[in-house]
Amino acid sequence: MAMTIHCDIVSAEAQIFSGMVEMLVATGAEGELGIHYGHTPLLTRLIPGPVRVVDQTGEEHIYYASGGFLEVQGNVVTVLADTAVRADDVDEAAAEEARQAAEDALANQNSELDYGRASAQLAEAAAQLATLRKLKNRAGRG
Repeated sequence: MAMTIHCDIVSAEAQIFSGMVEMLVATGAEGELGIHYGHTPLLTRLIPGPVRVVDQTGEEHIYYASGGFLEVQGNVVTVLADTAVRADDVDEAAAEEARQAAEDALANQNSELDYGRASAQLAEAAAQLATLRKLKNRAGRG
């Protein structure tokens, strides 16, 4: 039996996941990081992107987090996300539309939308699309 750690993924709106996991992989400010049983205590900022969880049965679940924090304390890993959803629930058409709108705003120097906001919207839309690609790749491995 694999060693497991308790995992909670929560957003401001709801608890998205709670259970025992073998591994969690998320994108921190310094890059991707993997959390397993026995990981040293940690607190890091998350950037928009996928959060991959392998549960105690070995099944992989993919979520999207728009940013937030990841904390490891003892045998508990907590993802405190600004917004978090199951990857299956991400609307690909809306994410693509948001990406295109942000790119257009960045290209249009006369736009009233400020550069920082458009850049953040573009990064979030790109992260959502990357999460969907990971989900599709996983399904394709079948």
